[in-house]
Amino acid sequence: MIIIKNNFLSNFAGAWIFYTIFPKLPFINPKFKNIAQFAPFLGLIIGSLQSLIYLFLKNNSWSNQSSVCLCLVSGFLITGGIHTDGLMDTFDGLYAGKRKMLNAMKDSRVGSFGVQAFFIVALIQFSALSRINNNIFLVLPICLFWSRFSNLIYINEYKYLNKKTKSISHKKHWRGIKKESTLSFLMIPLIVIIYLISTSTKIYFLKYMILLIVGGFFSIIVPKILGNKVGGFNGDTCGASIVLTETIILFTYSIFL
Repeated sequence: MIIIKNNFLSNFAGAWIFYTIFPKLPFINPKFKNIAQFAPFLGLIIGSLQSLIYLFLKNNSWSNQSSVCLCLVSGFLITGGIHTDGLMDTFDGLYAGKRKMLNAMKDSRVGSFGVQAFFIVALIQFSALSRINNNIFLVLPICLFWSRFSNLIYINEYKYLNKKTKSISHKKHWRGIKKESTLSFLMIPLIVIIYLISTSTKIYFLKYMILLIVGGFFSIIVPKILGNKVGGFNGDTCGASIVLTETIILFTYSIFL
């Protein structure tokens, strides 16, 4: 039991380092065997921090647009841009064609398609967050939660594109979707309780619950479409899956709220 607990904390410490630029957690030796399971939980934390930044600025006489800009920038900084880098590399690879796809992804230079993908996604997120406004705390953390959950689906359903990769192998230590998603499913009742407490009417609560389910749907569909398109996954396509899922869910919330 102690070994299981130690492994859990060590892998969380590894995920903390891998998915963010936060400093190493004290007194815990990081491991990187099963870190993907913590990504959705970290998404909630990162989304909450971004929301706090937005609300702090907005409540201190910053315009809505300026607050949204710094909210988005804070997300890039907290994650070190790891996911947006994957998005750009993936789109460069997709437009290079299947034969040159992996080489295009490995190229340290960013191509025109990657740059276009980044700006399109950034502008959609900016527009969506500008409309969501003060509801951001009930929206953004959930978008980041489901977007990172999409990676659990992705890793479970597909194989590595490059078997010789030297990056951290999520697949090598994969225990199956049931075990890897346990922590994420434990978070959902907490999200429902927060919605119940925070919404003023039953109609709004029902609307948030429907959107929560829709978010789960996109977290399954997006990685499957991407996985079928590229024929597998790697670090870049995992990042692309996160950013695309997050953007689609955020845009959906902005339309229906």
